[in-house]
Amino acid sequence: VQLQASGGGLVQAGGSLRLSCAASGPTRRIYTMSWFRQAPGKERVFVAGINWSARRTNYTDSVKGRFTISRDNGKIAVILQMNSLKPEDTAVYYCAAVNGQYENLTRGDEYDYWGQGTQVTVSS
Repeated sequence: VQLQASGGGLVQAGGSLRLSCAASGPTRRIYTMSWFRQAPGKERVFVAGINWSARRTNYTDSVKGRFTISRDNGKIAVILQMNSLKPEDTAVYYCAAVNGQYENLTRGDEYDYWGQGTQVTVSS
């Protein structure tokens, strides 16, 4: 399975960005896809995830009400819509996927596949 992330960039505080992540290859067993981020000098942390069949979502507290994760219907892909961006959202964003019916996975070591990362920079 390969994950291809896109959509990062530079935006002013208060602005919006939309990240996409598409999976290819043997994706039949993928059940949960999520986004993580890693700021300079910090560990990679969970941002948002979506459960495929039931479309349940979960978010880290700092992005609730500002970010929305959704499926891209017809594809094994997820979208992260990021609104009201803050400088502290600056990070490299990674998409991740896991085989099997697991939910609410927030640790990186619980995921089987990772995308290459896309830079998001929010200026003040």
